[in-house]
Amino acid sequence: MSTEIAKQALARTQLFCSLADTHLTRLASLTGVEKFRRGETIFKQGDKGEKFYLILEGRVRISRDIAGMGEEALAILEPGNYFGEMSLIDNLSRSADAIVHESATLLTLQRRDLEDLLFVDREIAYDVLWVFIRTLCARLRETDDKLTFLSVSSKFE
Repeated sequence: MSTEIAKQALARTQLFCSLADTHLTRLASLTGVEKFRRGETIFKQGDKGEKFYLILEGRVRISRDIAGMGEEALAILEPGNYFGEMSLIDNLSRSADAIVHESATLLTLQRRDLEDLLFVDREIAYDVLWVFIRTLCARLRETDDKLTFLSVSSKFE
C-alpha cells in the first residue's frame, strides 16, 4: 500500500485527523497492511499490545469472554474505525479480544515505530500526544456519564 493511501486513511480517523499534513505523511510511512479471514483472532484479552489497527475493509468484533456466559460482543467495528490504540501509549495487556467478523484488511502501526518517531521528532510528539490526551479525556467523560446514568437509574428500580 502506498504511503499516500495510508495517509488518507489515517487523516479520516478522529484520532489523527487534526495532525499536520507532514506529520500524517511521517506516520503513514510507518504503517503496514495485514489481511485476515473471517473468524481469525487478531489478538486475545491479556496479549501484550504491540499494534494499532485501522480497518480499511471488512469488520472486526471486539469482545470479552464472560465466565459462565461465553463471548460478549462489545462492538462491531466497520471500515474507518480503529482499535488497539491504547497499546501505542501504554505497555499493558489487551483488555478485550479482537476477532475478524468479516474478512478484513487492516492498516497497522507498531508501537515501537511510533515511539521511535516521537523520540526523534518533538513537534510530532507534541501533536500526537495531545491528540491521545484529548481522546482519553473524551472517553473518560463518556464513562463518567454512563456510570452516573447507571447509578441514578438503579436508585429508581
